[in-house]
Amino acid sequence: MIATYVLLCLAVIATLTDVTQQKIYNWTTYSGMVFALFLSCGQTLLKSEVYSGVGLGDSLAGFAACGVIMLICFLLFQIGGGDVKLLAMMGAFLGLEPGIEALLWTFVIGGAMALVILIWKIGMIKLFKRVVQQLMCRLGVGVWDDLSDEEKKQLKIPLYLAPAALAAVLIVEFKAVELLP
Repeated sequence: MIATYVLLCLAVIATLTDVTQQKIYNWTTYSGMVFALFLSCGQTLLKSEVYSGVGLGDSLAGFAACGVIMLICFLLFQIGGGDVKLLAMMGAFLGLEPGIEALLWTFVIGGAMALVILIWKIGMIKLFKRVVQQLMCRLGVGVWDDLSDEEKKQLKIPLYLAPAALAAVLIVEFKAVELLP
């Protein structure tokens, strides 16, 4: 399907610009949304899966669902606007259920990447010690020490969702989970 290759190309472009420039450009996401809807129209009108495996209704539903979920994340967690548009675009290409699956994979992979970066920057022992200290404080057993300015700075890591989204597209489009034993 043409849509799969277009989505992969756009996701690679978004990944490159996100990692190198900390930006996902509108021309990438908006053109992707237009392509997704155009190709899904081809599938709906011509009844041919050469263009897309997703019909126009499913494409719109995927776009809306992923867009709304990401908009909520934008408002609550300060996720970047480019990430919102990227995941909405993915929903338009993939449709409702695969779009939400890709969105969830993006969050899981992005969270795992953030944890690896934290462990790399702070160290496993120090991070574990702080987590235990926080848990003890929550249970009323210990006292929480405020983070130093250096520790606060270490926690402010850039989170790149585009590489996680690219991995999610590969997992969903090529049904990688089904390959596991």
